[in-house]
Amino acid sequence: MAERLFSFPNPVNEVSARLVAGGVVILSLATIAFDLPWLTVVIAYGFIARVLAGPTLSPLGQLVTKVITPRLPLAERPVPGPPKRFAQAIGVVFSVAAAVLAVGLDETTAAYIVLGVLVVFATLESVFSFCAGCKVFALLMRVGVIPPEVCEACNDISLRRTTAPHAA
Repeated sequence: MAERLFSFPNPVNEVSARLVAGGVVILSLATIAFDLPWLTVVIAYGFIARVLAGPTLSPLGQLVTKVITPRLPLAERPVPGPPKRFAQAIGVVFSVAAAVLAVGLDETTAAYIVLGVLVVFATLESVFSFCAGCKVFALLMRVGVIPPEVCEACNDISLRRTTAPHAA
């Protein structure tokens, strides 16, 4: 049970991934605009939950995959899961840094700058379907830091067309 709970979907529905990124943009902008430093903890929790268990433990992930995506007239777009998980892990670094700065050190200006960077990259994902973390993942695979078996679909485009899509 725990093994299944703490797994990440592969493939991921890119539609859901982009909607989650849009949710991160909205939460982060609300945090900055309304000066709500405690919300950095919520954002950090969401990233940690998504890295550990995909959308299963993430309220934003659940909202997107169970409520929003099924109601949209868009076809699922399966993409490999490992690069998306890597991108979420980068989000963990930024969001946890923002939470520590905002809540732990009372350095909200620095925290909001870090969140601003997160907003830029989440906006690129949600609006333009450009996943910077996925590009870094691909680069790390090309130079041999990430072994090919971590993402077979990343190496063989034909595998992307034959696998069934899952939620983000």
